[in-house]
Amino acid sequence: MSLQDAHALHVHQKVTFMVNRYEVFLDDNGAPGALVGFAEQKRLKIKERVTVYTDSSKSRVLFEFNARKVIDLGSGYDVVDEQGRSIGLFRKDFGKSLLRSTWHLEQPGRGTATGAERNKWLAGFRRLWDWIPYIGDAPFPMRYHFDFATENGAPVFSVDKKTWVRDHYLVTIQDPGIDRRLVIAQAVALDALQSR
Repeated sequence: MSLQDAHALHVHQKVTFMVNRYEVFLDDNGAPGALVGFAEQKRLKIKERVTVYTDSSKSRVLFEFNARKVIDLGSGYDVVDEQGRSIGLFRKDFGKSLLRSTWHLEQPGRGTATGAERNKWLAGFRRLWDWIPYIGDAPFPMRYHFDFATENGAPVFSVDKKTWVRDHYLVTIQDPGIDRRLVIAQAVALDALQSR
């Protein structure tokens, strides 16, 4: 099965001392199958740039996403292929995200898909968690989920956190025309950039 034919993907994050490592797998009957993406996000970078490779050898670029500006909470991230051609972009909706994290994803010729945290009460609790002395420094213990849909409400894809402690996500894709590289970029960003 090719990446573009995938209806589901698994995204796993591994935390190491200096980098967050991401692995993306095709779905194999509900379990991670073949590795199709590998990325390492360096911590404490001022301007974010994440390159996703086809495997852990890092010999071939699948795509990368780059922050448009160093500090601009709503400017967004461009997603480009290995030749630097645009695949699309995504951005966090800073105003709506104050209460419930909301992202906008654009693929040329396909309009905008908007994704928000599925559970608004959990979203509110997650914001309070950060303000609790000492406890707020610990990782948030609850699972959270995002659903992306078109402007008319048609589902595009969803990202479900599957584990309590480790960051493992199941990405379910409903729209066959959405570029899977753009979906992977957004799924990685939901983990890597969520607290920004």
